[in-house]
Amino acid sequence: MSELRFTTDHEWLRLESNGLITVGITPFAQQALGDVVFVQVPELRAFDAGDEVAVLESVKAASGVYMPLDGEVVEVNSTLESSPELINEDALGEGWFFRMRPRDASAMATLLDQTAYEHLINTDA
Repeated sequence: MSELRFTTDHEWLRLESNGLITVGITPFAQQALGDVVFVQVPELRAFDAGDEVAVLESVKAASGVYMPLDGEVVEVNSTLESSPELINEDALGEGWFFRMRPRDASAMATLLDQTAYEHLINTDA
C-alpha cells in the first residue's frame, strides 16, 4: 500500500505501469460514509484539480469525488453504477472510480504519502 498517494479529500491514487493513475476513495472515507448505494461516475474529459468529477450516495450522506490533479479522465469503473457496494467491499481494489492521464505526472509527488495520510486521519479522528 506504500505506493499509494492520498489527498486531503480522502482519495487514493496509484500510478499504473502504463502511466495512468487509478483513483478511488480511501477505506477511511468509505467507513465514514457507510454503505454506498449509488455512484455517478465521471465524464471522459479533462478536469482541473479540485473539480468535482463524481458523486456517491450512502445511507448516511451524499459526497463528491474530486479530481486530485489536473488531467483527463480516460476510463471509468462503470461497474460501480450497477454494483456500488464494491466500494464498501474493496475500496482499494475493485471499488476504484476512474483512471486519469495527468497533465504533469510529477505533481503526484506533492500528494500525501501513507505516513502523512495516517497522520491526517488520526488527527481528524
